[in-house]
Amino acid sequence: MTDAVTDAATDAATEGELKLGEVTELSRQVLERVSQAVVGKAEALELVLAGILAGGHVLLEDYPGLAKTLAARSFAQALGLEFRRVQFTPDLLPSDVTGAFVYDQKDSEFVFRPGPIFTGLLLADEINRTPPKTQAALLESMQEHQVTVEGQTFPLPAPFHVLATANPVEYEGTYPLPEAQLDRFMLRIGFGYPSPAEEWEVLRRRMSRRTEDQSVEAATDAAGLRAAQRAVETVTVDDTVGQYCVDLATATRRDSQVLVGASPRGSLALLLTARAYAVIKGRDYVVPEDVKAVAVAALAHRITVRPELWLHEVTGATVVRTVLGSVAAPPTVVS
Repeated sequence: MTDAVTDAATDAATEGELKLGEVTELSRQVLERVSQAVVGKAEALELVLAGILAGGHVLLEDYPGLAKTLAARSFAQALGLEFRRVQFTPDLLPSDVTGAFVYDQKDSEFVFRPGPIFTGLLLADEINRTPPKTQAALLESMQEHQVTVEGQTFPLPAPFHVLATANPVEYEGTYPLPEAQLDRFMLRIGFGYPSPAEEWEVLRRRMSRRTEDQSVEAATDAAGLRAAQRAVETVTVDDTVGQYCVDLATATRRDSQVLVGASPRGSLALLLTARAYAVIKGRDYVVPEDVKAVAVAALAHRITVRPELWLHEVTGATVVRTVLGSVAAPPTVVS
């Protein structure tokens, strides 16, 4: 096993601990530095960070040219994570992502050469431009944080996160992500087009920079992120809020517009992301408003709408918004 793979199993016992207030301040710094590169999109950037703090993976789905790749790279830099980018193309092989065994003529044996997936933050760029076989190469790594090649299992670094970008499925040359693949993403987020003022700010910053390249300073490192993620685990969640997450997921399964509703993994993602979102907002407890803020990003991509409703532009997001309006939220109790 190479040094790169051996380093993936480093012991985290020496990492420091953070209080929730310190995680809130760290989140502010990370978002502030990412915003130096990405203009606007404050709500979307908060959701991306919430997904990372919750220990999940994030899918950024939108049209080309809306700073998805820039956002992923900026988060890697601000969080101090090792960063690698894989451009997903129709001819990309699974081994191009995971790595493969190669023959070492010097030692006359096969040795494992790790692929780009052995990193802290992997940018899977345009993930839906590669066939399902290669998309599936990420399934094990995203769920179990390990890679199995020819019967041997190799652990991935900790923390390990995938930020994937995808073009809308209507685009030519795209392969829709299978439901199992979509379900591995804790959140799916769209950036949308900037306002005219924001778009002018993008141009103004480019002229001021006088170079295409841009980078942001690190606000923490891998050890700091892991400490922040452990702190998020201490956030208080009232039973009524947890039941609210379950009620929302259950309601998507009963909606007449839905073929397949959100799974229990969806309600869990909703709760975990709401905890991280609460910390970003400066609280050590979750309120129903936190759940509502992350509901579309956490649940919409887990819902399959009936095909006959596609022409009516019914989507998973519209179903979640309908459910949010029909399921009663518990009262907000301020600690």
